Amino acid sequence: MHTGKFLIAQLMAFLPRRDFDRCVRTYRGDYRTRKFSCLDQFLCMAFAQLTYRTSLRDIEICLNSLKAKLYHAGIRGTIARNTLAQANQKRDWRIYADFAAILIARARQLYAGEPLSVDLEQTVYAFDSTTIDLCLTLFPWARFRRRKGAIKLHTLIDLRGNIPCFVHISTGKMHDVKALDHLPVEPGAFYVMDRGYIDFARLYVFQANMAFFVTRAKKNLQCRCRAKRPVNKATGLRCDQTIAFTGPKTAAEYPVPLRRIKYVDPESGRRLVFLTNNLVLDALTIAKLYKSRWQVELFFKWIKQHLRIKAFYGTSENAVKTQVWIAISVYVLVAIVKKELRLDRSLNEILQVLSISLFEKTPVFQALSQPIALQTDTARPKQLLLFDI
Repeated sequence: MHTGKFLIAQLMAFLPRRDFDRCVRTYRGDYRTRKFSCLDQFLCMAFAQLTYRTSLRDIEICLNSLKAKLYHAGIRGTIARNTLAQANQKRDWRIYADFAAILIARARQLYAGEPLSVDLEQTVYAFDSTTIDLCLTLFPWARFRRRKGAIKLHTLIDLRGNIPCFVHISTGKMHDVKALDHLPVEPGAFYVMDRGYIDFARLYVFQANMAFFVTRAKKNLQCRCRAKRPVNKATGLRCDQTIAFTGPKTAAEYPVPLRRIKYVDPESGRRLVFLTNNLVLDALTIAKLYKSRWQVELFFKWIKQHLRIKAFYGTSENAVKTQVWIAISVYVLVAIVKKELRLDRSLNEILQVLSISLFEKTPVFQALSQPIALQTDTARPKQLLLFDI
């Protein structure tokens, strides 16, 4: 990346343009389009995510103030609030969902060697959802409660790099457990979920596809012990059992034995009961696997703080999904840049640097790797008195 390019152009050079064009052709995104292409739309929305723009008018004013630089940044179309609003409303959101999937596949390859909190060779996923509140008057399609609107992001992240591998966007009324019907199941992988996803008919799908799950048991679980394993109570473990369900409905939905592990957290003193269909791993490893589920909560907290997904530029369902998928693409793009350039900075620090330097002609590696100079008090001149004593 030579210094003649703007930083935003150097950043977008990491995007696979051929794959993006293929996604656009698949859904005819540029059909009968003259002045504002899907690429222009993506770049404008990515600019808004990276610089924390608050509205379409804000995007229009900021980009038009840099009008002489837009061509060299890759934006060829005319920037207008109405044009961007219509693009978000009418152009199929699946263009950006498919493109995000391509970026995710690339990021997972780069982070495949990242260590886990437990010593496992298999892929470990964490699955959960987060709710984003909306105004029901402005978003009538996203009904959640009687006087409240919301959408849910059902997200599966790969714990090697915290890369979101699967995202399903639904209205707030959809129960979390129903998202398991859309979840792709990878044989041999581990899926860590909380007890809100306990539906034994759906959990049996993991067993049938030779995948493993780790979740928490509910208090009203009807079962009987079939076998016991010795445990070291000094580690917090209390029991390790193989169980079979005794409830008629549960036994019919999940006809094979499960494993139940009781554990007391040494730090908080909480008593936890885990269920898993893996009968081989050490019981303490299962407990550590469930503890790693917290990474998906940290992921939700991070994207809500650093990306624009809590307030939306459009009110239609297509505009909301377009904005969410472009935000995910930006997150994954920054993760790819961090890995390919071997940067020591966190994703947050990289975003902060990009937010103020997108239209500077600094080499991207130099801009993102340059250490922050801290001022010392040794050379500070003497402070004059403001008032006479």
